[in-house]
Amino acid sequence: MQLEALFKQPQALPAVPKIVHELIDSFNDGDISIDEIAKKIAADPVLSARLLRLANSAYYHVSRSVGTVNDAMTMLGFVTVRTLVISSGLTGGYKSMPGLDLGQFWRYGLHTAAVAGWLAKKTGTNADQAFTVGLMHAIGQLVMHAGMPEQMLQLDKQAGPLDPRRLDMEKNSFGYNFADVGAELARQWRFPHAFVDAIKYFPEPLSAEKFDAAAGVIHLAAWRARGEHNKLNADELAGTIPAEVCKKLGLNPETLLKELPPLSELCEGLDSLLG
Repeated sequence: MQLEALFKQPQALPAVPKIVHELIDSFNDGDISIDEIAKKIAADPVLSARLLRLANSAYYHVSRSVGTVNDAMTMLGFVTVRTLVISSGLTGGYKSMPGLDLGQFWRYGLHTAAVAGWLAKKTGTNADQAFTVGLMHAIGQLVMHAGMPEQMLQLDKQAGPLDPRRLDMEKNSFGYNFADVGAELARQWRFPHAFVDAIKYFPEPLSAEKFDAAAGVIHLAAWRARGEHNKLNADELAGTIPAEVCKKLGLNPETLLKELPPLSELCEGLDSLLG
């Protein structure tokens, strides 16, 4: 199926709340009314409950309890609240998926997001952007599973969704892979160009015409999250670390291997995103 045809399949695209689209639009709107946005988030009981659970979680260790959406805005700031609400909306966008364990898929996304946020701070890239892109970098796989389930299930039998060979196999089978699909979804939803590029180039950040630091961060974060999923030990992680990408980001591989907290600790409290 051609990429264009895939996006014409109504069942392929995630269903996300209107407020999530408005928050995505806010990236391109300097005059956004934060009070207006807070009201709309508060009016969505599912998203506001998730936001408050997250704001009070160990991940953000705030000094006092966050009781309302306005409190969350005050204590975490609009940018972080926007990141969390968009992320929550995305993870709830598909209710079930033939042949794919959605819980496992989003846990992998969450691990990628948390590692990307941590790495962004280490490398001086935008941590909120890295978190959002980390969470949605593989969403193209869900679009593909929903839009062409038979073809994707055939591929799943040869290499699971979190297999490192997967991107190449999709490219060989369809002429595009889940990174291309995710980038196109981000473009159609009017995410900033920086998000689109980071998703598009994360599989091979060194082969892009101009190195995109955010794509490099996502590449490393996805590698680490896959390692967690595939239960790689310390030696296996050290043997497979993308050292050239580390170098390009000015990062010592040892930083990633030795200083990164265990993923369960790094993500503590973030599982509220998964509903």
